[in-house]
Amino acid sequence: MTNVVLSLGSNIEPRKEHLDRAVSQIRTWSGKKLRLSNIYITEPYGYHSEHEYLNMAVELGTSLTPQEIMQRISALESEMGRHRTNDRIEDRTIDIDLLFYGGEIIHEKDLDVPHPRLHQRNFVLAPLLDIVPDLLHPELKKPVWELYDACKDKSEIRILE
Repeated sequence: MTNVVLSLGSNIEPRKEHLDRAVSQIRTWSGKKLRLSNIYITEPYGYHSEHEYLNMAVELGTSLTPQEIMQRISALESEMGRHRTNDRIEDRTIDIDLLFYGGEIIHEKDLDVPHPRLHQRNFVLAPLLDIVPDLLHPELKKPVWELYDACKDKSEIRILE
């Protein structure tokens, strides 16, 4: 069993229902109880949109390989109406990123673990503080809380009540 951490986001209504549906599917990938962060309301990052995001993090234990997880993520995103494009960032029903796969470092054609930009984004780091604040980033050799403290992204984040 490997501990895996995912980031989930949605900014197309019904945002909360999209997150709930994704978490329900992710439960089937795990051999143990999921740990869920709070849900955060965040500004769009890297592009302009009228629609705020809901973001969260999920930790699960699984026997799936990183490649199998990515296949399932891609299938789930497609099933939920998300079609990835490499040339632009746009509003999304669901966005799921594989942040950590145990303490492994993986750099393959379509797979980078840990996620290469997680330490630059408050909307990723704030939810991680809820569930894995002491998790050590295997490349940067710093815990999540330290990455959060050093993050230059100061975009607004608030907990969904």
